Amino acid sequence: MHCFRPSSSKPADEVDRSETAAMVEKRQAIQSQQGRGDVSPQQDSKYELSRIMRPDDANIVGNVHGGTILKMIEEAGCIVGTRHCNTQNGDRCMAALVRVEKTEFLLPVFIGEVAHVTAEITYTSKHSLEVQVKVMAENILTGAKKLANKAALWYVPCSLKNVEKIMDVPPIKYASAEQEEMGRQRYEVQKLERLETKARIDEVVPLPPNPEQHTVAFSQSSLIHLVGPSDCTIDNYVHGGVTMKLMDEVAGIVAARHCSTNIVTASVDAINFHRKIIKGCVVTVTGRLTFVSNKSMEIEVLVDASSPMEAGKEKYRAVSAFFTFISLDKDNKPLLVPPLKIVREEEQRRFEEGNARYIQSKAKRLAEKERQQ
Repeated sequence: MHCFRPSSSKPADEVDRSETAAMVEKRQAIQSQQGRGDVSPQQDSKYELSRIMRPDDANIVGNVHGGTILKMIEEAGCIVGTRHCNTQNGDRCMAALVRVEKTEFLLPVFIGEVAHVTAEITYTSKHSLEVQVKVMAENILTGAKKLANKAALWYVPCSLKNVEKIMDVPPIKYASAEQEEMGRQRYEVQKLERLETKARIDEVVPLPPNPEQHTVAFSQSSLIHLVGPSDCTIDNYVHGGVTMKLMDEVAGIVAARHCSTNIVTASVDAINFHRKIIKGCVVTVTGRLTFVSNKSMEIEVLVDASSPMEAGKEKYRAVSAFFTFISLDKDNKPLLVPPLKIVREEEQRRFEEGNARYIQSKAKRLAEKERQQ
């Protein structure tokens, strides 16, 4: 293998030493400035990954699974967050996902299209950062592109030496004071909602024998998964994207059982990560219908984890979220959804809460549409 070396009057080893020393000195100066907050690491605040969608990413009619998109979104967010948080001096750290805001699946992605996932840090607090993500789907045969998905994720940097230690987040520069203030408001809202969600954790009710069709019990489903090395980050905790993909799979099974048709993910309400899941744990992912409108289904998905190596330790709630699915015909047009039959008192309570979320979400979409017009 041949190398090209620039000409110099100095001996080769002397040139190497001087260039290396200069590079080290420059890097140390930049790190020193970043540690003092003199330089904002804007070059580390944006990241893009792209991948062609394969048959194993999609359902039988070619629609890419929502869980596949969610996993790619989290991967991009984790990379940009981890890169940004390691631009300062101190312990090396990994950005851990703690919350995903409402995620809209605007248009379907199909086999053969390329998904371009762009993640950008849009707000930083002392110990957390917000990453806004957009997914563009490209038809590489025609060059046509479409906005398929957008989401907002919140991360905290955990030290690799001690994962319980939350590191400081380097600040970013904002285009305006208004932009920073809007970010601060989003931060306060998500912080409050995370606390509220943690306070109202419901248990999973065992299924009755031979449940009637179109009841909650009829479609309720669970997946059990042993967390292996390929599911984890370098600090042996599960990737948030792996968990979200499992959640989407369970929600899809629930929706398909209720409708007996082709179904796709329409949106995901806030996903809250309550506790970490470590390598070797067994996770139980359960989905159950909470609300059904004429053309959509809200499915609550709960992730419980336990360690088979530690006898006597009970399961704990690790993640929770609400997924919304729609039923489609062979031409990808929305179909009417069978009504949900309510049997128990707690099902009625969850149905009314889901209806309130549905009305609120619908009002937000209409307000956004009017604002854009």
